[in-house]
Amino acid sequence: MPEGHTIHRIARDHGKLLAGRPLSVTSPQGRFAADAERVDGAVLERIEPYGKHLFYWWSTGEVGHVHLGLFGKYRIHRGDDPPEPKGALRMRLTTLDDGDPVTIDLRGPTACTIDPPDVRDSIVDRLGPDPLRNDADADRAIDRMAKSRKAMGGLLLDQAVVAGIGNVYRAELLFVHGIHPERPGKDCDRSELEAVWETTVRMLRAGVKSGRIVTVDRAELDLPKGARIPRREATYVYKRDRCLRCGTPIQTIDVANRTCYYCPTHQPR
Repeated sequence: MPEGHTIHRIARDHGKLLAGRPLSVTSPQGRFAADAERVDGAVLERIEPYGKHLFYWWSTGEVGHVHLGLFGKYRIHRGDDPPEPKGALRMRLTTLDDGDPVTIDLRGPTACTIDPPDVRDSIVDRLGPDPLRNDADADRAIDRMAKSRKAMGGLLLDQAVVAGIGNVYRAELLFVHGIHPERPGKDCDRSELEAVWETTVRMLRAGVKSGRIVTVDRAELDLPKGARIPRREATYVYKRDRCLRCGTPIQTIDVANRTCYYCPTHQPR
C-alpha cells in the first residue's frame, strides 16, 4: 500500500497536469459510472492529499475520494491518442480544453467515489494529523501516543494516530530512535515522541522530493559522490538481513498484523 509520501507526490504531479481544467470523467469498467456522470465535463479545481487518501475538488461543489489500497495504480498518458480502455479500468480522466492533452487512468483502488464535502470531512475527522500538511497538529498525535498502552509499532500504523505512515517508515522510524516495536507509547518520554514526529516529517518530505523511500544517511554508505542509493541499501532494517550500522541479524515481529523489522542491538526490548 502506498505510504503518505506517494499520495502527496501523486497530488502534486497530477495537480500540475489537471487542476483548473475541464475533464471528461468516465468509468470504462462501469463500477464508477454513476458517480462519474455527476462531474463529467466539470473543472477539477484541486487535488488534496491527506494521509493515504486523495480528495478531488470539483467545480460542481462535490468532492471525489480515492484510496488506492493494496492494488490501486495510476497511469498517465500524454497526447491525443490514449490507448483503448481494457480490463478493470475504474476511472479515466481526460482533459477537454486546448492545453496539452492528458489522460490519467486509475485501476484497482479500494475506494473511488464522488460525494458531498461533508463525506470528505467525516473521513478526515477519523484520521490523525498528516505530517506532510502545514495544518498538522503534532501535539494531537504525540498526546495519543504518550497516553496509550498500545505498542509503538501499532500506534505508528494506526491512521487515527498519524496519517500516512506505512510499514517501511514504521520500521525505520523505530530503528532511528532505538524504540523496540512492542514498547508501549506511554513508556516513551515525550521528547522521544517529539523526535519521532520530527523524523517522520523529514523522512516523508524526502520521499515526496525523491519519489522513493530512502531513510539512510548516505554518509553511512560507501558510495561514490552523487551516486544513486540502491534500493537494497535505502533502509536501515526494513527487509534487510543485517543491521546497516552494527551488522546484527535483523529480527521480525508481528505488530498490528504486519511484519515489523528491527535490530535487537539498537532496539532492545
